[in-house]
Amino acid sequence: MSERSEQTSRAGQPYRREGATGTTLRFRFDGRDYEGLEGDTLASALLANGVRAVASSIKLGRPRGVYAAGCEEPNALVQIEEPFPEPMLTATTVELYDGLVASGLPGQGRLADRPDPARYDAVHAHCDVLVVGAGPAGIAAASVAARAGARVILADERPEPGGSLLGTTETLDGAPGREWAAEEVAALAALPDVRVLRRTTVVGHYDDNYVIAVERRTNHLGAAAPADVARERVWRIRARRVVLATGGHERFVAFAGNDLPGVMLAGAARTYANHYRVLAGSRAVVFTTNDSAYAAALDLADAGVEIAAIADVRQAPGETWAARCAERGIELLTGHVVTAAKGEGEVSSVQVAPRGDGEAREIAADLLLVSGGWTPVVHLFSQAGGTLRYDEELGAFTPGETRQAVEAAGFARGVRTLRECLEDGAEAGRRALAAAGFAVPAEIALPSAEEEPAAAPAEHLWLVESDDYDAHFVDLQRDVTVAEVLRATGAGLTSVEHVKRYTTAGTAHDQGKTSGLLTSGVVAHALGVDVSELGTTTFRAPYTPVSFAALAGRDRGHLHDPVRVTAMHEWHVARGALFENVGQWKRPWYYPQAGEDMESAVLRECRAAREDVAAMDASTLGKIDVVGPDAAVLLDRLYTNMMSTLKVGSIRYGVMCRPDGMVFDDGTVIRLADDRFLVTTTTGNAAAVLDWMEEWLQTEWPDLRVHCTSVTEQWATVALVGPRSREVLARLAPGLAVDNDSFPFMTWRDAEVAGIEARVCRISFSGELAYEINVSSWFGLALWEAVMASGEVTPYGTETMHVLRAEKGFPIVGQDTDGTVTPQDLGMEWIVSKKKADFVGKRSFARADTSRPDRKHLVGLLPEDPGVLLPEGAHLVATSALPEPPVPTLGFVTSSYRSAALGRTFALALVSGGRERIGERLFAPVGADLVPVTVTSHVLYDPEGARRDG
Repeated sequence: MSERSEQTSRAGQPYRREGATGTTLRFRFDGRDYEGLEGDTLASALLANGVRAVASSIKLGRPRGVYAAGCEEPNALVQIEEPFPEPMLTATTVELYDGLVASGLPGQGRLADRPDPARYDAVHAHCDVLVVGAGPAGIAAASVAARAGARVILADERPEPGGSLLGTTETLDGAPGREWAAEEVAALAALPDVRVLRRTTVVGHYDDNYVIAVERRTNHLGAAAPADVARERVWRIRARRVVLATGGHERFVAFAGNDLPGVMLAGAARTYANHYRVLAGSRAVVFTTNDSAYAAALDLADAGVEIAAIADVRQAPGETWAARCAERGIELLTGHVVTAAKGEGEVSSVQVAPRGDGEAREIAADLLLVSGGWTPVVHLFSQAGGTLRYDEELGAFTPGETRQAVEAAGFARGVRTLRECLEDGAEAGRRALAAAGFAVPAEIALPSAEEEPAAAPAEHLWLVESDDYDAHFVDLQRDVTVAEVLRATGAGLTSVEHVKRYTTAGTAHDQGKTSGLLTSGVVAHALGVDVSELGTTTFRAPYTPVSFAALAGRDRGHLHDPVRVTAMHEWHVARGALFENVGQWKRPWYYPQAGEDMESAVLRECRAAREDVAAMDASTLGKIDVVGPDAAVLLDRLYTNMMSTLKVGSIRYGVMCRPDGMVFDDGTVIRLADDRFLVTTTTGNAAAVLDWMEEWLQTEWPDLRVHCTSVTEQWATVALVGPRSREVLARLAPGLAVDNDSFPFMTWRDAEVAGIEARVCRISFSGELAYEINVSSWFGLALWEAVMASGEVTPYGTETMHVLRAEKGFPIVGQDTDGTVTPQDLGMEWIVSKKKADFVGKRSFARADTSRPDRKHLVGLLPEDPGVLLPEGAHLVATSALPEPPVPTLGFVTSSYRSAALGRTFALALVSGGRERIGERLFAPVGADLVPVTVTSHVLYDPEGARRDG
């Protein structure tokens, strides 16, 4: 931060105009205390205190000052430090509040180091007419639509309505234009079907007039913001018709030193003087290509700024404006350009010269006002799919045709004068009403505006020619100069889209609001073509930056990613279980007893399951109810094996593949009736499988009469595992015949277990005799407590489950698969039906790629040292010494455990041509060591399956 003088910091607000009123607000910027007035932005308050440099540029570290007065600001990026850190805000849009603490940024900010305590929310709204922009045209459009009885939303980014009227001295019906705007919008807000959204920026326009807006509800209140009111609100608006009255942005010209603090857009300086009662400097030079800067110069002169000279690139400016300058003694330099802004860290003088040949002249000044013309804000129109056309008179692109129900009004479509903007807005409102089916009212009375001086044609100047373009800035925020643009075109780039990416022009927070068309103009100049031939870069949402907090709304923390627990969760907590996250579920990982570490606890649980009896809470497995006359047809099409032949009362394991033949999920299918199945999925894939089913049903097979419903939470499941599981179940369910003949493997029975109605399934994911007992989740805890009541059953967690299934070579989708694995790669050729005419993925199995001999197969690994536990993810190589990189890898470890049943460590791995490598010796690089391993079958325990039936 730099100051004009020490006197400035002691003299209060030396650049505040006389007569400014409002509550005094105290704030701190870059470690120094200042005062401002209620209604200020941080930018206007800093200017009132004489603060010139408020930030520095991102690449070159050059000092940067306030350049604009709204969201188009390219320079003055700040970080709010208190009451809560918020980075990358423009000082021109931060409303001042008492206690604000901020600092300037070098083009990038710092994220908060603590949680945001504020609330954010979202609202859906519908309307007949949405009007974007509460300037003259927007207010006129909204008034016409509202008075016809339409539901109207009027959204504007500023705290108060008026648009361009806020920064000028223009009058309507003889009174200040801002007063007319305030009264008209107040009247609109009082109507029952009108919603006025202040401090609301429309940031995105999508198909079918779906519009996203962000309302800043309490940002301007600082620490005084009510805790129960959302700081920001996202509005999701669906409008029958949209009127875009978005106004325009002034643009600058590329000349040497055009980034110095003290260089400012002429319209911005006018706004600070008229709206905020702040003077941006004491002695100014004006550099313009059009008449609009004359109004700014005269307003500043009337406010007390000495206008040293106006350098107009044209030989013939408007006669009325020239006469008014002469009346005030302002020197008018026609046919002149500014060749350089000079000064150490801020403007102290301006060098001007005639265009072409002529002697340069240096003028002392602390303020340089620039106007290179005005560009209609067409961002939303373009986002809506609208085409743009070049307006030669304006020197900018204006709205053309659009496929959506959108009207542009006022300067947003190139209309110049205040009177014309009012009339154009009213006409846009009438067109919107007619298109929405409303009776169009007679013309409303519009306020009378002052007659404006006849405008002289503008001249479209993009850059002041020079031998050295290294300080001619095109994009101030990205530090892009004319020299860089010329390097891009010199490299053969002729598209502005390519130049944008080569130079990064237009990619900063402002998205090229002041630099976009200027970049096109410089490219056109370099290529010797007209800018109309080049067009613009693509306008993408959001129009202004949107905080991630606003986008998330209330969808954060537990509301974004809910923690799901089973009916038995409190029991697990009380017994000291440690948990792992599986999807959104908290699943018991293992149950350590006194003095046990994880390894000891898991070995104990494994022994119980293999040698005695153990139980696991399996409630988290996905469960989908598939019901309808065509339920069997759907399942036949989705699974690789046949499901329609499954008998009622039976269960079948199945695999789903994607169309490319790669394994997507696996689980069991239980047939409950001819037209009803219960499908189980992996825990983490439950939602994806349901989504997969619905996608096929709704997009490919809508003729199938099937309904799919998630019932995961409706059931609590206890897996009872081990040689003594039949004995325990028999005591809990005395009415259930549990012998092998009465209750064979992969069947289910309804029974009463511990006095609770249950569905008992003979399913085993461990290779042991096992049952899965399913009850209503309301009774899950009661069932679990009954199972544990005898004291004979050992609870086990997911880590033990993984060891047990890996010993049997049962894969876990997502752990032992990676999206490139077929059922055949897993050694499961048997599960791919050769009888079915088709199923998802079938054709891919005929591709040569899926039958390559070097495909990775699931195999087992036995480290030569039985105590070495391989890290999961470890790569496998063929040689005992690593060659020079790149090192060819044969595969990688997918699962690795220590086994109580095997008395050693083991692993599963995906290995190229793995089944042909059984018995081979491979090596796993682990740190500095190469661990030798032997390839074996992926089924390491009870390969005959003798233990399954007890």
